[in-house]
Amino acid sequence: MSIDNRIEHDPLGSVSVPSNRYYGAQTARAIDNFPISGITLKSMPWVIQALARVKMAAAQANCEEGLLSSAKRDAILQACHEVLSGMHDDEFLVDVFQGGAGTSTNMNMNEVLANRASELLGGGRGEGRLVHPNDDVNRSQSTNDAYATAVRLSMIPASRQLRDALAILAAALNAKAEEFAEIRKLGRTQLQDAVPMTLGHEFAAFASTVLEDCDRLRETERLFLEVNLGGTAIGTGIAATSSYRAGVLEHLSRNSGLPVVRSKDLFEASWDMGAFMLHMGLLKRIAAKLSKIANDFRLLASGPRGGIGEIVLPALQPGSSLMPGKVNPVAAEALNQVCFYVYGLDTTVGMAAEAGQLQLNAMEPIIVFSSHNAMELLRKAVVAFTKTCVEGVQANVSKCEANLMSSTAFATELVTSMGYEAAAKVVKEKLAS
Repeated sequence: MSIDNRIEHDPLGSVSVPSNRYYGAQTARAIDNFPISGITLKSMPWVIQALARVKMAAAQANCEEGLLSSAKRDAILQACHEVLSGMHDDEFLVDVFQGGAGTSTNMNMNEVLANRASELLGGGRGEGRLVHPNDDVNRSQSTNDAYATAVRLSMIPASRQLRDALAILAAALNAKAEEFAEIRKLGRTQLQDAVPMTLGHEFAAFASTVLEDCDRLRETERLFLEVNLGGTAIGTGIAATSSYRAGVLEHLSRNSGLPVVRSKDLFEASWDMGAFMLHMGLLKRIAAKLSKIANDFRLLASGPRGGIGEIVLPALQPGSSLMPGKVNPVAAEALNQVCFYVYGLDTTVGMAAEAGQLQLNAMEPIIVFSSHNAMELLRKAVVAFTKTCVEGVQANVSKCEANLMSSTAFATELVTSMGYEAAAKVVKEKLAS
């Protein structure tokens, strides 16, 4: 055996594992089996943390049942706290594209916690460890309920981060609405002259639509508080006592600070991906609204001489390698592109949710990754757009007034005094002059 590796065994045979790693045989197999994206579990810290909290709750409940010694419980809890602090992030190296309905993710956590807990008890890593990944860390659990619970809870802090970013964007838009409150401009429908409005009205509407989805994100949290922990394999509860099932949820609520509740039907909860589909649909809705705002920014800033030109975006970088003086609306364009990508992730989640068969959805890993990827990309894009574009946008007052005065927008005001047909005749004469 190489001095840099240790040999472990699992039901399939011998596996070589780097000696300096806390993970074990099944994680090593998964790393070899899924060399796909290069994006690992480490990229989803909320999932890692939520799964560590599930393992904490299980250790506490198992100890109360007399199924785990207090010494092992305390060592597992200490190892979990270290995972929560980020100490062992580099141990979670399984690719996010993985078969097995999350078993590789669950075993990655089990093995890391078992080996670290063994060290804390004075033992070593590997087959001589004092804490077993299955018999101790995974006791009274299946991937079907432990992983499924963790990924649901992981959605809540990630969603809150996105919500916070959207609230900051809305505040920046509202600040601009106040700044632009007295600036008259042309309102347009179907890119045609409509009626007078103010630039403040336009920006306040942007803020309102963003804030509306902050409320919707808050409402969707409850979808992920209903978990199947204690259902073990496919909802049967096999290998878990009834008192454990009650205790593990109480501990999880305390450990996470979230009011988790047991799913009404554990069999249904083992395969249903409805909560993820609803949430992803909301993310697509948010993306559509953000993309619309980005489009409007680009239109309103078009020109600067040959377009609408009613707002001036911050000049972030030269816009052409050939055309001098050209500055592009790059912040808005980047936001558009993220939104388009999110539309695709929504399709992925829908297809993966439908692809579940019988008592389990084996596609849950891509559902989870797509959901977290969408939230994180949207969050970062919103933060960048707020900072580099919205906060620095300026009104072109003279262009707003010129566009308005040269338009037919005031004709609508004539309708009440002279009637629609007479007003239409005035507009026709104005356009012909």
